[in-house]
Formats: sequence, structure tokens, C-alpha cells
Amino acid sequence: MIQTVLENKVPVKIWTKNIEAEALQQLENLSSLPFIFKHVAVMPDVHWGMGATIGSVIPSKTAVIPAAVGVDIGCGMGAVKTGFTATDLEGKLSRIRQRIERDVPVGFEGNRQIEGRAERWEGWKLFSELTGKVSDLKKRALEQLGSLGGGNHFIEICLDTENNVWILLHSGSRHIGKSVADVHIHEAKRIMARQEFKIPDRDLAYFTTKDPEFKSYLRDVQWCQRYAMENREIMVERIINILARELNEGKPIPVLMRVNCHHNYVSFEKHFGENVYVTRKGAVSAQQGQLGIIPGSMGTASYIVEGLGNPESFMSCSHGAGRRMSRHAAKKKFTERDLEEQTKNVECRKDRGVLDEIPGAYKDIDEVMKDQEDLVKVKAKLKQVLCVKG
Repeated sequence: MIQTVLENKVPVKIWTKNIEAEALQQLENLSSLPFIFKHVAVMPDVHWGMGATIGSVIPSKTAVIPAAVGVDIGCGMGAVKTGFTATDLEGKLSRIRQRIERDVPVGFEGNRQIEGRAERWEGWKLFSELTGKVSDLKKRALEQLGSLGGGNHFIEICLDTENNVWILLHSGSRHIGKSVADVHIHEAKRIMARQEFKIPDRDLAYFTTKDPEFKSYLRDVQWCQRYAMENREIMVERIINILARELNEGKPIPVLMRVNCHHNYVSFEKHFGENVYVTRKGAVSAQQGQLGIIPGSMGTASYIVEGLGNPESFMSCSHGAGRRMSRHAAKKKFTERDLEEQTKNVECRKDRGVLDEIPGAYKDIDEVMKDQEDLVKVKAKLKQVLCVKG
């Protein structure tokens, strides 16, 4: 439920009391912009971000902020419920992890061999329409279609409360998405520098519907969102194939549920009777009956949810637990022993290279879920038994 309201130029409605001062200042900055429609909705996993807070839902009839959409355009989650149970995994997790790490490129890597599905993707027909400043990146974009990336991106094998096996993954639009975003963020800042109206933060630079760049940005961002969606689908299929080989003698495996959702994106939707551009920066669409994914950290629960269509949140919910400390602070505070303790019983890396992703660096996912009981209802609670980090 809404627990905090900032009465600024437009209201800011926040689904938590757990918010740091820096994030509050960013929300005040955001609400001072002249184009916000109705109010800003802030999810319970809110924390400081570049320009706008992560966990923000920003509606407007006339403008979009490229840096609020972010540099990982279309970042989001994929999930598959399989017909396997915990018993099927016994003694096999280490080998499954090795197979995933072999078959899915992570970090800056791309695919050395391009599979047919990636080459046949319909989006390539529109690549030439993207901003000319990324025209030389098609080969790299093709190589990275079906790759995880780094940072907080991950692949997990999870069990729900009935011991069903799930595949869960988090990834976005890779280098091409970042490159497209950087071009448009720079252009928005250049345009804003010429305006009489001064924004409180350069990272809130925006395009309005009157700017020719607005149409170009929406075209490019929609392409990147499609790329990110396909990227997750390709990786999910690879992991399904791994489980088929390791658990089912190579025969097709039963798939009982699929979910694929963005949480860094812009969408044209109808709210309060009017058509508006909705930017979700670390938030998931939660329309009535719509399925979504809210992950925790690499040692805590994740949730498959169904939206309740709450109009006050612009039919949105949180995108995860949300960080409570920076990556630098996490590495300074925690040790590898802490990581081992907090990821007990999870087949995963436990070295300093992933220390910034330790569960203790994140908010309590169960508190986050309690704060948004009016936004979603839980369909499944998952706990990972295997995690591959980007």
C-alpha cells in the first residue's frame, strides 16, 4: 500500500517507508518536471539510480526521459516452470551448472557460433532503421543475441514450494542496447542545454513529442526491447535443452508455464482514461491477471506474481528486492566467508568476483512483497538451488 506521499509540483506516491535521502531527492527532482501525468509511482524496491530512482514509474503524455529508461533497454526476466521435481536434480547440479556456463556466454562475451534462430530473428530486417551511430554494431549484436551479460544478470535453477523445477533468468539488450541508449541520452542532454527551462539534473534530460528526436528514440527503444525479449527466449531454450539432456535422456521436457517481462522500458498505455507514455525504470507491468517476475538475490526467494491492475501504481509492481548498498560498499563490508554463508545450499560461484551480489547487499524481498500486496498476488515462491552470475 502507499505509505509515503511527497506533495510536490505533482504528487509522488511511494509503496514503502524504506527509502534513502538520496532517492527522495531524486524523486523531488523528477516531480518538478513540467510533463508528469497525474503522479509518480514509486515501487517498494526503490533506490538511487542515474537521474531517476530505480523503482520509478514515470507517466507522461508529451515526453520521455532516455536516462530513465536506462542503458540496458528492455532488461527484464524470463521464467519457465518445467515438469521436473527436486528429485530429478539430485547429484546433477554441478554438471548442469557447467553446461550452462559452457553454452551461455556471460560478461562481455558473445556466441562464437551463431544458431539459426538468432540469424532468422525478424528484428534484423529493421536494424538499418536504427540511429546511424550504431550501424557498425550489427555483427556484435548478432553474436550477443542469446548471451547473459554481466553485473546483476543471472541464470538460476529454482524450486517452488511444491518442489517443481523452474528456470529463471535476468538479462537485457546487451551492448547494442547500451550503445543506442548512450546516443539518445547524449542527444537529449544536448537539446536540453539549449532550453530556457533548467532541469535539476542533467540525467533527467528529455525529448518531447514536438522534438523530431522523440520519434527516433521511440523507434530505437522499441527495437531494443524486442531484442532483449528475444535474447531471453533464446537463452531459456538453451537451458531447456540442457535439462532435457541431463534429466530426460535428450527427450523434450514438459513446459508448464512461461513468463517473459521487461522492467526497464517505455510503453504506450491507457491510464485514468488517457493515453500516456509510461517509463518503468526498475518496475514491472502488473495489469489485472498479467504474470510477472520479482526476483530476490542469489540466496533468497523470488516470486512469480499475477497483477492486480492497481491504477494508482499505473498497474505496476517492483522488479526485485532492490539494492540497499552500492557494489563498492558491499565489497567493503562483506567477505567471501559471508558469501558462502549467505548462499549455503546454492550451487554457485562463491568468490570475490561476485561479492557485490551477496544477498546482504539487497533489501529483504519478503518485506518488499508485503509492501505491494495491493499490486500483485503471489502465484509461486521460488528458491534457487543453482545460480550462474554474469
